[in-house]
Amino acid sequence: MVKSLNELAGELKTLIVDLQSDAHNKGNLRMERYNNLKLQMEPTRNSSPHVVVVLAMSNAEFDISTGQRISGGLGPDERYVLRWFNKTGTLAALQETWDYVKKNGDRD
Repeated sequence: MVKSLNELAGELKTLIVDLQSDAHNKGNLRMERYNNLKLQMEPTRNSSPHVVVVLAMSNAEFDISTGQRISGGLGPDERYVLRWFNKTGTLAALQETWDYVKKNGDRD
C-alpha cells in the first residue's frame, strides 16, 4: 500500500521528536514546532521526483532519488530530514508516493 504524504510526514515528525528528546538539550524541545510539518509533491511544477518539506516558516525541496536538497532550506532542522532519508525504506516509500501522485493526483 502506498503511504500518504500525511503518513510520511508523521514518520518524519516522530523521528525528529525522538532524536531531540534523546539529545542533551531536552529542556529546549518544542514539540509544537513540528505540529505543522507537511510534505508536498508538485509534479506539475517540477516533473522530476521530489518532495517539499514545509516546517514552520521554512521549506526545502529534495530530490527523491538522491535525498539531496534542490532548493530552499530548513536551517538546523534539515539534518533531521537528511537522517530520515537515510533510514531504510524512506526514499523507496517517497518514490512510491511520487509515482501515485504523478498518476492520480494528491495523496494526502
